[in-house]
Amino acid sequence: MPAAPDTALRLALPVPLPRLFDYLPPAGQVADAGWIGCRVRVPFGRGDGEQVGLVVGLATVAGDTPPLKPALERLDATALLSGELFESLRWVAAYYHAPLGEVLATALPAALRSGQALPETGRHGWRPTPEGLLAAAAPGRDGKPRRLLLRLAERPLGEDQLDAGGGEWRPAARALADRHLVERVAFTGKVEPIATAPGPTLMPAQAQALAAIRAESGFRAYLLEGVTGSGKTEVYLQAIADCLAAGRQALVLVPEIGLTPQALQRFRSRLGVPVHALHSGLADGERARAWTAMARGEARVLVGTRSAIFCPLPEAGLIVVDEEHDGSYKQQDGIRYHARDLALVRASKLGVPVLLGSATPSLESLHNALQGRYRHLRLGQRAGGARPPVVRVVDVRKRPLRNGLSQDLLDAVGRCLARGEQALVFKNRRGYAPVLICHDCGWSAHCKRCDAAMTVHAGGRRLICHHCGARATPPNACPDCASLALQPQGAGTERIEEALAERFPDALLIRVDRETTRRRDAIEKHLEAFGEQSGILVGTQMLAKGHDLPRLTLVAVVGVDEGLFSADFRAGEKLAQLLIQVAGRAGRAQLPGEVLLQTHHPEHPLLNTLLAGGYPAVAALQLAEREVAQFPPYAHLALLRAEAPTESDMQSFLREARDEFGAHDGVQLNGPMPAPMARRAGKARGQILLDAPQRAPLHAALQDWLPRLQALKSARKVRWSLDVDPTDLY
Repeated sequence: MPAAPDTALRLALPVPLPRLFDYLPPAGQVADAGWIGCRVRVPFGRGDGEQVGLVVGLATVAGDTPPLKPALERLDATALLSGELFESLRWVAAYYHAPLGEVLATALPAALRSGQALPETGRHGWRPTPEGLLAAAAPGRDGKPRRLLLRLAERPLGEDQLDAGGGEWRPAARALADRHLVERVAFTGKVEPIATAPGPTLMPAQAQALAAIRAESGFRAYLLEGVTGSGKTEVYLQAIADCLAAGRQALVLVPEIGLTPQALQRFRSRLGVPVHALHSGLADGERARAWTAMARGEARVLVGTRSAIFCPLPEAGLIVVDEEHDGSYKQQDGIRYHARDLALVRASKLGVPVLLGSATPSLESLHNALQGRYRHLRLGQRAGGARPPVVRVVDVRKRPLRNGLSQDLLDAVGRCLARGEQALVFKNRRGYAPVLICHDCGWSAHCKRCDAAMTVHAGGRRLICHHCGARATPPNACPDCASLALQPQGAGTERIEEALAERFPDALLIRVDRETTRRRDAIEKHLEAFGEQSGILVGTQMLAKGHDLPRLTLVAVVGVDEGLFSADFRAGEKLAQLLIQVAGRAGRAQLPGEVLLQTHHPEHPLLNTLLAGGYPAVAALQLAEREVAQFPPYAHLALLRAEAPTESDMQSFLREARDEFGAHDGVQLNGPMPAPMARRAGKARGQILLDAPQRAPLHAALQDWLPRLQALKSARKVRWSLDVDPTDLY
């Protein structure tokens, strides 16, 4: 028998177990430090099960060690994860108390996570096939695929050239490739410089902010607070241009996929280099190519959503987090990381500046700026001479509403259309109506699997639960009293669209919500169709951020009241942010803007504070209230969530979890308590909330508590998770 190797591979595998796994290297190979950071395929579980893990260290095989299985295959010749990124991911695992293997898997694009080879990242382009040339010469139906085919028939084009041309060409290219009319090839044509558009002259506040960033080197966190339309993006662009001039890479995070095409086009037109994208709307191969191009230093600028924070930055120069307050930066399942917070950690380890921008900064970021941890930069005026919109509260008490719309609101929309301008009617509730009720006995259509009403869709022809996705057909008569007086109650975006179409039958009317934007480029297409024509947009919070519509002069907010009396301690902050962001869509160019806030509570303190002092006044009030109540940022939270098919299993686990917590100085345990939605998707839900004035005692308590939770027999009957720094308590 040959002697057993004395060095084993220590692997992190993508399984929900807080441990590492030891394997021998594949037969005939010897483990050394060069394996660390590489992917390895190993046998795992019963039968022919396999996993792809990452080598995080080496282990000595002692004589009394139980026999180890050999790995099947080494997948990388050199480390895939190393240096700063590796250390930052270890920080994620420690801070969020998550298994290292799951954290490392989360950081990799799906193609690399499954064990595929690193993709080619050299310059590529597209050319027509012989069949494509024939199709281009023949008559055909106009559309994006046809127009792309005609462009490629004139000459093959590199992907950077196609990107610089504007618009989302990739879906058209895939459609043509599926029909064997075009093919992707290594592109060796001359690299033509990308034409750049000149930037505007900076306003004094913009110039001062940029000078402050240029004046320092190394790590520094900047909070760029600027009113909507004040030119924060211009500061980003010039800071990125400085980064590129120094030969460094820049990473830009945006909160939503819908903002990515607009951001990409603007960045490409100004920076003169290919700008890569990374978000969940891309195919797996495209995401892997962008990730790998950054890892190899070939890509210089990456614009992406939350997951882009895991991209390697071997030549980092700058990290930008746009709309840093946005809740979509927080991952709500799996590894519950916050991309903004990880951006700060990575920038610190990389020794580069991080720029957090927002018109409505989170209270956590404002608190850090007030404490001197961040440099606070302010842009107080709109760029280009644009004036802030005039805000008017519409008191609808004792006044008739037509499908949720007041006469004042309808008159304002009519005047806007008569001037040839655009209006946005904002309602942060999709569907036709929030609930179907019986007018005679009060019965309402509730989801059988959730503690929630089913939302009416399709003009009353369908019921959908927005929490579990259950669907049902509305009953013909009330199940309780057999009455035929079933009525949709309230108004969602569908009903508002219907009412506006009836009132303004000749107006261009486009609705933007989750139902109308299921395709990945849907928002871009809707806004492209809207263009600069006079018309009405109806939409949810998808339209509240980032979009620049020069002819939009009226924003009418319907349903302000829904956020005024929420039990969520963040409700005031979220509502103020939403109102400021959506109001900021109005009057961004030379045309004056107007904002209408329709409410039954015109004297509510939050509205009065917002109107009198803007977001800074609301933020100051909210911070004072948080300090008295000892809520974040004056305390630190962790939330243990549990759900089970039965109430008894869920309660049993939470009670045992409470008993196992013991005594920890400086940490208070609250609960067990029902979740705000105690039943969802057929599961009973409950939670325990931990709070502490300081982070260190909280994390020490969690470090002690988690192994005890994992050892509980009752834990096997429930699905449970730990959320550190939860952004909501649902």
